Amino acid sequence: MTTLDRFIPPSIFGLTFVLAIGLFFFIRASTKDRTETALYVTSLEDVTLLEKLQAYFANRAYRVTKVDADSGQISLEGKVGASILLAIFLGSLATIGLLCLALVLTISAPQLGNWPFGLLLFAPLASGFYWRGATRVEQVSFQVLPESESDRSDDAGAAPKQTRLQVTAHRDELAALGSQIPLKRQEAEH
Repeated sequence: MTTLDRFIPPSIFGLTFVLAIGLFFFIRASTKDRTETALYVTSLEDVTLLEKLQAYFANRAYRVTKVDADSGQISLEGKVGASILLAIFLGSLATIGLLCLALVLTISAPQLGNWPFGLLLFAPLASGFYWRGATRVEQVSFQVLPESESDRSDDAGAAPKQTRLQVTAHRDELAALGSQIPLKRQEAEH
């Protein structure tokens, strides 16, 4: 055995261990809260926009929890379920990652025998962790913003009135909302 051959198993184990740590954090991040605030403009009138928003969120099983009359902000909540496909995907990733770690352990430390393959028993925990963490009550809030000074120009050739809407929700919900209601996303004002 050459000097180089002695260093190959430990280096492969080191790289595999680093990949296993990355897999752990990837699975952990699958349940992270991804709430964002977005600003939209639309040519719809305030009342029409509110009716469309009410119908949209009612179809998505959200219910109104609070209406702030002073600011005009409406808060809703709804239970969001976990994705079966993502649970299967994460379980498969965990299985493959733990199998690779077990193979490297078996090659690097043959005295362990086949015991490292017992790590595969932990693979279903990834799906369970995601399922428990992703099934939760989501909060959504929105409000129609008052006209800004730039919207109130008295020019005869001015563009048609635009209604501004601020929505705080999960980023997947924001994407679905933008595809169902004619909204144009704007960058937040700083």
